[in-house]
Amino acid sequence: MEYLKTISILGSTGSIGTQALEIAKKHNIRVIGVAAKSNVDLLIKQAKEFECRYVCIYDEDKLDTLKAAFEGTDVKIYSGMNGLCMMAVLNEADIILNSVVGMVGLQPTLFAIEAGKDIALANKETLVAGGQIVTEAAKRKGVTIYPVDSEHSAIFQCLQGNDRKQLSKIILTASGGPFYKKTKDELREVSIEQALNHPNWAMGKKITIDSATLMNKGLEFIEAIWLFDLKPEQIEIIVQRESVIHSAVEYNDHSVIAQMGVPDMKIPIQYALLYPERVDCPTKPLSLADYGTLSFGKPDFDTFDCLSACIKAITMGGAMPAMVNGANEEAVAQFLAGNISFLSIGELVMSVTNEMENCPINNLDDVLRVDKAAREFVKNKISQNVVR
Repeated sequence: MEYLKTISILGSTGSIGTQALEIAKKHNIRVIGVAAKSNVDLLIKQAKEFECRYVCIYDEDKLDTLKAAFEGTDVKIYSGMNGLCMMAVLNEADIILNSVVGMVGLQPTLFAIEAGKDIALANKETLVAGGQIVTEAAKRKGVTIYPVDSEHSAIFQCLQGNDRKQLSKIILTASGGPFYKKTKDELREVSIEQALNHPNWAMGKKITIDSATLMNKGLEFIEAIWLFDLKPEQIEIIVQRESVIHSAVEYNDHSVIAQMGVPDMKIPIQYALLYPERVDCPTKPLSLADYGTLSFGKPDFDTFDCLSACIKAITMGGAMPAMVNGANEEAVAQFLAGNISFLSIGELVMSVTNEMENCPINNLDDVLRVDKAAREFVKNKISQNVVR
């Protein structure tokens, strides 16, 4: 059988990964490999359904279960970080979809680039923490990074056929999350369940909390700078509550081109995997008449510390974006474990920009070192009861 493309998916059991597999099934895309963090049962099911030749489980405690499922077959089994990196360099793969969550995605991205693999990137932390080393490596190897985030995909689409030198700014849209227009006083007693109740998108727990704190938009702000070679002052964040306008680009003549669609990640996933082709997508079409009106507003930088911290971090440069990202990952984990309040996430992330010493980033080891330091900083703050 002749396939349209051959892909390897890192993070196949998550929201992005499962939707990518739906697209692969519809458009005759060969899935050569799948990798997951810990959901070994779904991983096994996916690998068998798509007849994958390579399978990886990051959680090495689940490795024996994975091996037993493919005993007596030619399927190659990998595990841990080394396994993820192997899945990122498969010779047969035309493109690597990196949809793992968190800093764990950075190293496989760098391995894929060194192997000359184009990347469909859904892992924000890759560019937030390692933006300089990733973009320099991609340029050196001639690798293309196709954005999967709906906002960055929208910007990428709005740039097609236009002269980048004529770009004035980008308009990065945000849903505003479940707590739009709430004050800090109203957010003091927010529960985990409330923070996980996003109005428009169905996502994993970490990214849903990031959307509630607006950290997600802060990460996307940093990511956009690296993806599109922008300055912080060239990005305007606008709240678009219905998540129909996914982002826009303003040119020097003040003309604004926006990309629109229903809030469904299958659209940007498919565009990244099949670029430049546009084919039928397994989602419903947009009906503006059904929406009737679209609403807009400005984000509250005073209430949502995470967003302000991210903008401050990328303005400071150096290691600060990586440290802010690491602090947030630790703080979100602590919140989901019930150890700190919702507002403490933002307080901890902002405190990194105020209290930790900045330094240059020259390589992966630098990123990993400052990431670890930021996580320890957060743990120490919590143990000292600086936040609750």
